[in-house]
Amino acid sequence: MAENNKDILSRAREEFEKIIDENKLRGGPIRISFRTLTPRQAIGEPLRKDYPIIKGVEKVIEAVFDGAKAQVFTDSPADFTGTVDDIMNLKLDSNSNRAIFTAAINAVLARLSLIENTIHCKDEEPERCAEKIAGHILEKYGRPIIGLIGLNPAILERLVEVFGPGNIRAADRSAENIGTDRFGLRIADGYSKTAALITQSQLLLVTGTTIINGSLDEIAEEAKKQSKKYILYGVSAAGVAHLLGLERLCFPGDG
Repeated sequence: MAENNKDILSRAREEFEKIIDENKLRGGPIRISFRTLTPRQAIGEPLRKDYPIIKGVEKVIEAVFDGAKAQVFTDSPADFTGTVDDIMNLKLDSNSNRAIFTAAINAVLARLSLIENTIHCKDEEPERCAEKIAGHILEKYGRPIIGLIGLNPAILERLVEVFGPGNIRAADRSAENIGTDRFGLRIADGYSKTAALITQSQLLLVTGTTIINGSLDEIAEEAKKQSKKYILYGVSAAGVAHLLGLERLCFPGDG
């Protein structure tokens, strides 16, 4: 059970509801539309081809609200068009609905200028983002043992380069990754070994996709139990992180 006896998305929904009521967005004619992007639309043409989006393990859906765009990663993409009221009435009982709801939060909050970095970076920008994430952790937290939950290959490679393979643990839920060796590390089973990874780590770096697949509640509860800090990364977590005051790392690739 998550903090405050409510799951993370339920708490985010309550905070989101306050914002849409404050901004009088209920019952209006503005609709939120969604589409599933091709890998090229989502990530461009990066040199490395081991990103989950390129390999087809994940898809990116894009929500558009009054001109503002936002994206999330999911393994269950769906197209959808509806009002804010329709979004608020969605049952959050499937990866597909959680993806739609989370993308909608991101698009609305982006339109209200409450969040930024809601569009996934492209081409070689993910490599530069990974450099910035590793640099930020080094500057702010020193050299902790880092548990990476959700395999982003660029981020994992950069963490290993900066902190050394002995200071990194990694877990993923993709059958394609579980048990494989990546950058000198064995990738643990994200279903059964996450609690052990948290125990072995001092700081957790968690993909925002865990919001979509519903596993963040479990991770957050275990992290709380073990007094471990977790940081979310990526575009998917933009709105939820803002609404619940969670730290998120997602850097523009340029500059």
